[in-house]
Amino acid sequence: MGISETQQNQIAADTRRWVETFVIGLNLCPFAKRELVQERIRIEVTDAPSAMDLLPVLESELGRIVADDTIGTSLLVHPAALTEFYAYLDFLEVADQVLVDLDLEGEIQIASFHPDYQFAGTDPDDASNFTNRSPYPMLHLIREVDVERAAEAHPNVEGIPARNIALMNEMGIERLKSFTGRD
Repeated sequence: MGISETQQNQIAADTRRWVETFVIGLNLCPFAKRELVQERIRIEVTDAPSAMDLLPVLESELGRIVADDTIGTSLLVHPAALTEFYAYLDFLEVADQVLVDLDLEGEIQIASFHPDYQFAGTDPDDASNFTNRSPYPMLHLIREVDVERAAEAHPNVEGIPARNIALMNEMGIERLKSFTGRD
């Protein structure tokens, strides 16, 4: 069955719009705009239907980033796999082990985004969860060197999460839902 090319293109467009309007538009990640302007953000949509099928796609995407230094960051979007949040969380442990197995720990890091993201100890409708909510399940693959460089240039990296949570709370849940396309 799978996801058609038209659907993949729409998912990529939705993801890019989310990056532009939510992540960059609200300045949730002060480092993302530079990557977008320099066209160093890759959005890869896979039709992998399961975690088992997603694993080789992840390995391939990691290889692509390592081999191509024009890619600063990659969003590996997997709308058909790991749609259940707790299965997604379990997979993050597997993904981190892939970094170790491929000797990429310290070179690439994986950030997590999911439509149902929920931080431990929060209610599902807590606005703070939206800092990591996205239109589709995705793995954000980031070069460590770029993270370090950006952190050195930012005046208050440690304050970013608290600022973002305060902004999410100020915006309110209904407005936040409009960014991910979820009701």
